[in-house]
Amino acid sequence: MGKTVLILGGGMGGVVAANKLRAKLPAEHKIILIDRSQDHFFYPSLLWVLDGGRTPAQIVKRLDRLNRRGIIFRQAAVQKIDLAGKKVLAGGESFSYDYLVIALGAELNYAALPGLAPERSLFELSGILAAKEKLKTFTGGKVFVVVAGAPFRCPAAPYEAAMILNDIFRKKSIRDKVDLRLFTVEDQPMPVAGVKIGAAVRAMIEAQDIKYLPKYKLTSVDEAKKEIVFENGEKHNFDLLLIVPPHKAPDVIKEAGLLGETGWLPINANTLATKTPGVFAIGDITGVKLLNGKALPKAGVFAHFEAEVAAKRIAEEISGKIPTDSFKGGGSCFLEVGGGRAGLAFGDFYGVPDPKVTMLFPLKLWHWAKILFEKWWFWKWF
Repeated sequence: MGKTVLILGGGMGGVVAANKLRAKLPAEHKIILIDRSQDHFFYPSLLWVLDGGRTPAQIVKRLDRLNRRGIIFRQAAVQKIDLAGKKVLAGGESFSYDYLVIALGAELNYAALPGLAPERSLFELSGILAAKEKLKTFTGGKVFVVVAGAPFRCPAAPYEAAMILNDIFRKKSIRDKVDLRLFTVEDQPMPVAGVKIGAAVRAMIEAQDIKYLPKYKLTSVDEAKKEIVFENGEKHNFDLLLIVPPHKAPDVIKEAGLLGETGWLPINANTLATKTPGVFAIGDITGVKLLNGKALPKAGVFAHFEAEVAAKRIAEEISGKIPTDSFKGGGSCFLEVGGGRAGLAFGDFYGVPDPKVTMLFPLKLWHWAKILFEKWWFWKWF
């Protein structure tokens, strides 16, 4: 009899897992993907909306396109995961499964920061569009990018945002009229990648006259006063503000008893299996502790490669084979620096005793490589 593999989440990990499983399993096995949105949003290109390089429509694909590939898509919010009964309640409908892949990602926790709204979020289309509208008539003032909590998805994003904003102001010939600052709760940029990479990113930031202020914990946003307040008592008025909100695991994961002590879903770092047989988790929802005590970053590249491993292992189990594939912790990341250039960081995040990461100097080549990757992504998976 055919098996049913249920995938929760239509982000990078969920979409790759669904495609890979469909390609590896005969038609009698069902692949069902559930997401609360009808759209797959390609987040690596979101900041290109800010500088006009992309429109929202260019970085979105409808998830029901997967139906043409033999993948069943259902638009519904996941309400309950019944591990004992091997069922998921979503949109009022019950879905039974033989295997479950949890790829629900990390939620933006606005409630954790008084005064924060999606219109200020660096990770919401509404926040990017609000900033883009403001930039149309912006002639100068205080512009802040603030990292309000860690861990957060796409560790390079706030640094890219600051440098893209710098490039926008330079092209508008108003850079000398802008006080551009980056506040972060972290002690260095991209800390998991190591001190050397952190120093390199900080040097890129400061070379563009962007004030870098680490170890600043944001406690509230006052829209009426256009003011942000930090735990150290400092208050700063702003004219333009973009915030990386605190992140958290979806409540449905906590209610299912799947969360670990870190607040994320613990998995086997190599097999992506959870403590429950037949249940795998991939991407930002997971908490993978590295050998140096830090956590594997929340990034689409890891969701992608984890999805490939999880899909192969599930397909091999269904086919009666012994799974052998393993996620090794490899990953890469583009870092947009403005001016049509990007850096490229890559390495082994499971390295001993610390991740082994290399950063290549920013070039137009890496920017074009990211553009090609975007095009390949939509062609490959949709």
